[in-house]
Amino acid sequence: MRAGLPIAPAGMVVGLLGGSFDPAHAGHVHITREALKRLDLDRVWWLVSPGNPLKARGPAPLERRIRHARAMIRDPRVVVTGIEATLGTRYTARTIAALQRRYPGARFVWLMGADNLAQFHRWEQWRDILARVPVAVLARPGEGIAARTSPAATIYRHAFVPAAAAKGIGRRAPPVWTFLDMPTHDASSTSIRAGGGWR
Repeated sequence: MRAGLPIAPAGMVVGLLGGSFDPAHAGHVHITREALKRLDLDRVWWLVSPGNPLKARGPAPLERRIRHARAMIRDPRVVVTGIEATLGTRYTARTIAALQRRYPGARFVWLMGADNLAQFHRWEQWRDILARVPVAVLARPGEGIAARTSPAATIYRHAFVPAAAAKGIGRRAPPVWTFLDMPTHDASSTSIRAGGGWR
């Protein structure tokens, strides 16, 4: 990293996995490794957010969440970063736009769990996200049907790419999205916090 920012030279395909990571857990590691393999990504950046605008309660301090996330995944292809705090962005559409300005030669793919696709139409400027970058939806326990029948999935049905053809999706022109069924991992930040294993 240069000056605390990740490096992404021209032509690199980078998956972006955003979230509060409060805390990061084995489920994040699992979907990251699957995305690297099945989408042919060069890197995945974990974007540890300053705070989730859709959640009323604030997360643990940013630096603590970043340290814990780095301890969770030790893979040279994965970069854990708090770049949203540096960019001054809190909404995904604005973060992606800022990253595209900062890294004009790189190609980005937005990675998200199926639970997020189910309510993606509530995100600020969600259509702009699909207009800017390919999106890969990663299966999570119990969320497949709600995600596949969500307003965003229905409206953008024409832009859907089957999982079998998703390798290299980062080099396709948006809008384009895919849904990756995979063995799911039932770890969740909510259950870890509820069990007293964090904070």
